[in-house]
Amino acid sequence: MSHLHILGICGTFMGGIAAIARESGIGVSGSDRDVYPPMSTQLEALGIQLSQGYDPAHLDPAPDEVIIGNALSRGNPAVEAVLDRRLRYSSGPEWLSRAVLQQRRVLAVAGTHGKTTTTALLAYLLDRQACNPGFLIGGVPHDFPVSARLGSGPDFVIEADEYDTAFFDKRSKFVHYRPTVAILNNLEYDHADIFPDLAAIQRQFHHLVRIVPGNGRLIVNGEDAALAQVLSMGCWTPVERFGLDAADLDWRGELLTADGSRFRLWHKDQSIGVTHWPLLGRHNVANAVAAIAAAAAIGLDPAASLALLPGFGSVRRRLECIGSAGGIAVYDDFAHHPTAIATTLAGLRARIGTARLLAVMEPRSNSMRQGAHAQALPAAFDAADQVYVLARPELKWDAAATLDAVGERLSIVASVADLIERVAAAAMPGDHVLFMSNGGFEGASRRLLERLQVPQP
Repeated sequence: MSHLHILGICGTFMGGIAAIARESGIGVSGSDRDVYPPMSTQLEALGIQLSQGYDPAHLDPAPDEVIIGNALSRGNPAVEAVLDRRLRYSSGPEWLSRAVLQQRRVLAVAGTHGKTTTTALLAYLLDRQACNPGFLIGGVPHDFPVSARLGSGPDFVIEADEYDTAFFDKRSKFVHYRPTVAILNNLEYDHADIFPDLAAIQRQFHHLVRIVPGNGRLIVNGEDAALAQVLSMGCWTPVERFGLDAADLDWRGELLTADGSRFRLWHKDQSIGVTHWPLLGRHNVANAVAAIAAAAAIGLDPAASLALLPGFGSVRRRLECIGSAGGIAVYDDFAHHPTAIATTLAGLRARIGTARLLAVMEPRSNSMRQGAHAQALPAAFDAADQVYVLARPELKWDAAATLDAVGERLSIVASVADLIERVAAAAMPGDHVLFMSNGGFEGASRRLLERLQVPQP
């Protein structure tokens, strides 16, 4: 049995690579700076040996190949040992392409927002229609016991990230996947740590467009100007456009309720049907339309796909209600870009009506910490009644000054412990509290729930 060692194994993507490699019959071990549940538990259940930290001794005896995660760079002791010992190494996307994807029909989901939800939904639609797809989802889906699997069918559904591949390969991850069907969900400026401007990201998206074959399909948000510019650089693949409002779309979702929980699906001028499903927001309706269009591109009946939506369980930390205490509902969400924050808040507002909505955000992504989105951030909170922002010392901008336009609704807090106390003191029965971060947020949402359950003197 060949043996892989994965550096950075506890990330969602690299953990998925580990699970797929193990399912393929390959021996797998791995190292990470932080080895902790739930990913560590999932991997250990698969018989994967995990090591804390990046000690070069973890590479003894020498594995057949080392997969290096994109969070690692030169100077890391394990990376230096791989290079010094001339061990065979690759990136996760490169290994996946070589070992798995070349034999499969790949359906890739790209975009600044909605990748994880749309990938999970597309995998769900294929699975429930007996396609038994392989998949790699960048989150924890409620509809599957794992976030990645090999699958026995011809199709593989993958979340296609535009972030760079590895310290030795600065191309976007998605260029390795060579999809037959690609969803381009939307495109905005993000990842300020590696991209200088929107045009740089558009070039990477065009690299993806270039490799989708002529007998494949591009499912493109027809209401996104940045994606229209990408296609104008050259396109050699049939394009089907989706959206909500424009009249000339190939696939369209017509909202029948303000919160997006009920909508009609149109294919050109034909009504496919109406569904009532558990997700909220215009953005999730667009995600659903894109997933149904991609499934149709490989021959699945859109009416059958639409009928499956009510059973979709979504993904953890996507407007996930984790519980309530004292009449106060607490939600957890992955939103970390002004557009995602605004659409998530708008979706919840449409559902709860005039009830008070408390927004709690950790500016954690590289772009947020560097201030790339600071100008757009105040307006993102328009739907919230109270706004709490965790301003850690490493934040490179003055949160109080930048968010001054939020006015009296704003509270700037320096620690999670203080944040929890402030929100707990302010929350009242009937309120909805939404936590937003692309990281663990020190378990703030669940800590608040526990705090609310404790009677105060």
